[in-house]
Amino acid sequence: MNDPIVTMTLALAALAALAMLTFATLTGWRGWLSYKLEQLHAGGNANAGPALPNASARIEIADLKERIRKLEAIAAGVDL
Repeated sequence: MNDPIVTMTLALAALAALAMLTFATLTGWRGWLSYKLEQLHAGGNANAGPALPNASARIEIADLKERIRKLEAIAAGVDL
């Protein structure tokens, strides 16, 4: 085990492993930072949950649900 080639090979393998680990860690860190930067630019709070739709969107959804209900009644043969 005192062979210098074996020692050099182990040292280079350890250095390569450390370089790969460092690269993966830095890539993850940059990704996390860009994610947080996008959150800041969007002005949203990640813990606030999804935003509620505005009133016009809710009215439109209710209208569509009513149309679907009427079409289902027509398909079932029920007079409205």
